[in-house]
Formats: sequence, structure tokens, C-alpha cells
Amino acid sequence: MRKQLFIAALSLAALTAQADEGMWMLTDLRAQNAAVMRELGLEIPIEQVYSDNAISLKDAVVHFGGGCTGEIISSEGLLLTNHHCGYGAIQQHSSVEHDYLTDGFWAMNRNEELPCEGLKVTFIDRILDITPYVQAQLKVDEDPQGTNYLSPKYLEKVADRFAKAEKIELTPATRLELKAFYGGNRYYLFVKTVYSDIRMVGAPPSSIGKFGADTDNWMWPRQTGDFSLFRIYADKDGKPAEYAKDNVPLKVKKHLKINLGGIEKNDFAFVMGFPGRNWRYMISDEVEERMQTTNFMRHHVRGDRQEVLMAEMLKDPAVRIHYASKYASSANYWKNAIGMNEGLVRLGVLDTKRAQQEKLLARGSEKGDNSYQQAFDQIRSIVQQRRAPLYHQQAINEALVTALDFMKLPSTKEVAVALSKKGGKDSQKEGEVLQKALEVLQKNGEKYFASVPFPEVERAVAKKMLKTYAGYIPQEERISIFKVIDTRFKGDSDAFVDACFKYSIFGSKENFDKFMRRPSLNTLEKDWMLLFKYSITDGLLKTALAMEQANKNYDAAHKVWVKGMMDMKQENGTPIYPDANSTLRLTYGKVRPYEPADGVVYDYYTTLKGAMEKEDPNNWEFVVPAKLKQLYQAKDFGRYAMKNGEMPVCFIIDTDNTGGNSGSPVFNGKGELIGTGFDRNYEGLTGDIAFRPSSQRAACVDIRYTLFIIDKYAGASHLIDELDIVAE
Repeated sequence: MRKQLFIAALSLAALTAQADEGMWMLTDLRAQNAAVMRELGLEIPIEQVYSDNAISLKDAVVHFGGGCTGEIISSEGLLLTNHHCGYGAIQQHSSVEHDYLTDGFWAMNRNEELPCEGLKVTFIDRILDITPYVQAQLKVDEDPQGTNYLSPKYLEKVADRFAKAEKIELTPATRLELKAFYGGNRYYLFVKTVYSDIRMVGAPPSSIGKFGADTDNWMWPRQTGDFSLFRIYADKDGKPAEYAKDNVPLKVKKHLKINLGGIEKNDFAFVMGFPGRNWRYMISDEVEERMQTTNFMRHHVRGDRQEVLMAEMLKDPAVRIHYASKYASSANYWKNAIGMNEGLVRLGVLDTKRAQQEKLLARGSEKGDNSYQQAFDQIRSIVQQRRAPLYHQQAINEALVTALDFMKLPSTKEVAVALSKKGGKDSQKEGEVLQKALEVLQKNGEKYFASVPFPEVERAVAKKMLKTYAGYIPQEERISIFKVIDTRFKGDSDAFVDACFKYSIFGSKENFDKFMRRPSLNTLEKDWMLLFKYSITDGLLKTALAMEQANKNYDAAHKVWVKGMMDMKQENGTPIYPDANSTLRLTYGKVRPYEPADGVVYDYYTTLKGAMEKEDPNNWEFVVPAKLKQLYQAKDFGRYAMKNGEMPVCFIIDTDNTGGNSGSPVFNGKGELIGTGFDRNYEGLTGDIAFRPSSQRAACVDIRYTLFIIDKYAGASHLIDELDIVAE
């Protein structure tokens, strides 16, 4: 009997240990996760977390801007997310005269809230598992390439058919999104409502919201107040509408209750959000490919670009404001790539993957099923064939597409099409083509030059990027513009860049205006920047074509492989979850410290004392605002302090997060808001490929610090007044 009890206890412990891993589908919570969540500390019924047909916590969690998560914290549409998620909007409203990035912004009444052009917030109304319906459609519809089961265009049509068949009410603001999961083995339909009148309400200065900047990014311990506030507006009837002065704050159907009781070690916590992408079902060859292509290029190419950009940004406040968001976005996954590669080696992830795949292959062999072996061999062959063009494609994307803003020429595709249809010496045809090109350029010219206001910065970046690209790609394989550089400019890429800015019609507003006064097709055909852009486009096309044949059978092989991994887990009694794909998920775990190395222990929380210890007035990353120092010295923390009188700032939990979870609400066992997720730790960056609960942590801003900054630092107590706060 004792032996049986011991085995049962071990089984429960194993199940609990596994519970920390997983980006769970909300529709599967009742069947797969509810019991374990209750065991770990969930105090509310699972229906209050997610319900098919009743209001739940899910209804207060939104997709913010398409790449982050936000949560509704008041009945009048007040939305909390990360500072770095709102960074683009903060930058949009910033200028040298009103530098909200540096100084922060706080609307002291509704009239001061600033509309954010292009920003959207999306609610998830319903989540439907319609796998049988999609599979039935696939059987009767023509699918000559065998890829419809993953085709967004095809799935969009199926979603429309399903909505009509089930009489789902659709409005102009409704969006249907049908996505494949588990490599196309299951399908979920998301019925969504999109709001487009979003206004900025508050943001701390970057010295708080971005404290530690690049040095502390992806690291623990952290002392950053990474949050910002927005408000959702609707028309007078509460319906989504474009911005209008007489729109009103949205009366939401669900907002979160905020708990000031704080956190303790081993407290249960769960997170809801929109994790972007991960790749848990990769074979070892794919992991190596990721390390040597995408991660390699992000590390080395972005590092070179950022060095040039930072030097220019530190010289001029206007340059800093313009490039702030672009730099932050680039630096974020530059450091991610470095940390991921280091972690994959340190944790022996390739060996773990090899052991997993050998286990599945052995399972297939035992059952006399060779489909797993065939799928595995197919994927290995595909990876080998596409390695070289993928490496080149990543070099082009990182060095010449992402890095060069001046290459975003005004509708060059339309101009190229027009030029390609030029009718030889037919002057009438040439006149029509030129007129079409002029219409395109006239329509987009002003917008283009407004988007690249610092040509000298672009010139400096381009010179560095051409050298970086050439350093990784052999001469005979480089994009075609390098033949021009080698012959016309004797291999001097700097001279080519100078010629672009000196002679191209896009090199300066003066050149553009001069061309528009005396346009000619001959000038367009020989324009350096256009030739450069077409060369980049051609290079991307060639690498894509080189991979197209190799990738032809990948999806089918991957589907079989994932199905095998799913079946193997389920046979062992292990719950399953799909790879992240920017859909709403839930993850849960505990507030826990960790030990990244022998003799090193990181506690589970930080305080404002840590920010004061890191302060360096001569380093822009670690400047502490004078008022914050005054509040600290006076210990003027109000009701937001810990029981020992210190001011909490951040904490960590062992949940399974990734990019897209930024801004996610962190709940306690009662379903109350205790923090906002904003980052992961450096040692856990391998989590996109292999989750390690012993070393992976999600960093969160303590809600008490968020409210302290709003109330005591910003003096925006009117915002505190509209929140639903409990002390315990």
C-alpha cells in the first residue's frame, strides 16, 4: 500500500511539474487543465476564467496593435499594456518640443487623451473548434497542390461559409480568423471585434518605462515600470467607429479587479495573452538551421546597424525620437537571438530534441508504422536543401530590407510594372507609362520624404549594411547591384551609396522636385535607388524560388510528425497544446526564484531600492528621475508599499511566455490583476524551441508599482479613482 501511495504521489508530482509548460487553448481548459490549476492554487471556477457562453476574464483581455496584449482595467475602456507596446504611439505624438518619450505623458482629463492613428484593439468574442467542418470542406473542395489545409486564403473562405451556415452575426467591425493548429490537425475559428479609435492616456518617462534599456533587456533582476495606458472609444451607441471628436469611452462588458495584496514565493499565477510564435515541434536539424541562419543574421547584422544608429541618435534629439521605436524593435530580437543560441548550446537542447525524435521513431517502428520515419527523413532532406538560400535570404532581409528605411520607395512596384510595359519606341505608349509613373510618384512622394527626414543617417547605415552583407555572402552569389558596384564603382560600396543620395530622384527632395518638373522614363530606368531596390527584390525572389521546391513537401511531412508527437504525449497522459500563433492562450505556474548558475540565486521580486543602486546619471539607460528619487528618499509610497515598507517593482513567474505576451495580465488565484508581463529572462530564451521550467521565467511589473507611478509620481489620481481595487 505504501509503495502504491508513493507511486501515486510521484505521478501527481510529475503532472504538476508538467503544468508549468504550455500555451493552452482556452477551449481545452476544462478538460485538460482545470484540475491541475485548482491543485496549484486557482480559487475560482474555470468558467470564470473562460466560458463558451458567459462573460469571463477572457473578455477583458485584448490584442493590442496586433503584436502585444492589453487588459481592460476600468468600466470605461481604460486599457493597460506595456510601455514598449505603446512605444510607437508615444513616439508618434513626440517631438523635440513635446518629448513624451523622455518626459512621459499624462492626460489629466478626457479632452487631453490623444488619438493614435492606425492603432487598433481587438476583442475575442468567440472561440470555436470547427475541425470536423474544415475537414469535411477539404474532402469536397478541389485542392490540387494539397496545401489548402494551411492556406489562409482558403481558410478565410471556409470561415465565411461556416459563419453563414451557423448564422453568426457579422458587423463592419467583425473579423473572422480561422487558423490551423498542430500542423493542420485541428482548426479553431476566432470571431473578433476591432476598435480603431484608441487614445493615449498615460505613459511614464522612458527613464521609468524603459529603465535599463538594452543592457537590462531580457535580463533579471529588473526595475522597470514597463507600462502605458490607453482608452478605447466608440460611437454614442457603443459601436466601433473611426476617430471622431464626439466618440465616447467604451462601456465594456468586462474589466479586471486589481489586487494590492502583493505576491509571495510559490503563489499560484496565470497569464492570458497572444503569444506570437514558437517552434516546440521542430526536429534537431531545424533547430540547428534556426541557430545558423535567422539567429546568426539577427545577431551580427543588427548589431552592426544598431552601433551606427545609436551613435547618430546620441548626437541629435530629433534623430533619437525618429528612430527610437525602430531601434528598440531591432535591439529586442538582436539580444533574443544571442541569448537563444547561447541557451540552446548551454542546455543541450539539440541532444534533447534528438532523444525525443528517436523515441517517436522507435514508437512507429514498434507499431509497424513507417510514416514517422518518412516524415522525419523528408524534413531532414528539406532542411539540407534550403539551408544556403535561407541563409542568403536572411542576410538580404536583415541588411537590406529591415535596415534601410530609404529603400521603402513610393510604390516602386507600381512604377516597375509601368516601366515593364513600356512599348519600345512607341512614343504614345511611353507617354502613357510615364504618366502612370508620375501619378504614383506624385501621390506618394511627400509621404516618402516625410518618412526619411534624416538622409545622412540613412546614408551612414547603408554604407555599413552593404559592407556587412558583402562580408557574409560570397561575391558570385550577391544580389545584382554588386555587379554595378564592382564595375562602375570599382568595388567601392560607399561611393555607390553616395551616388544614390547625390543623383537618385529619391536622394533628396530637391532631386525629386527637379525630376517632376522635367520627367523622363530614361531617368527612371537608370535611377540608382530604383536599381538598388529592384536588385533587392530580385534577390529575395531568387532565394524564395530556390527554397520553393525544397519546401514543397514540408507541410505534409510536418503535419504527420506533429500528429505523432501529439499521439505519443496523449498515450502517456500528458496534456497537449499547439505552437503559438498569435491567438489567445493561457499559461500558468508559480511565483518562483531561480538559480542560473552554481552559487547564484535570483530572488522572485525587486524593489525600488534596486533602481537606486543601479542609478548612473551619466548613462542614459540608468537615469532615475528626480521626483522618483524624492519619493524614494521620503518613503512616500502610500498604500502601494510592501508590508516591510519597501516599494515593489517587478516579480517573476515560471509561466510559459513568448513574444506577443508583452502586456499580458497576470492573475492571482482569485482571478484578480497582480501584474503585467513584459519580458523573459536571458536564461529562458530557449523557450521558443524547448521549455525548461527550472530556468525559464516571465518578468512582470508589479501592479502596485504601476499604480504608485500613476498616483504618486504622475499625480493622475483621477485614473486611480476609476479602477476597481481590493486591498487583499
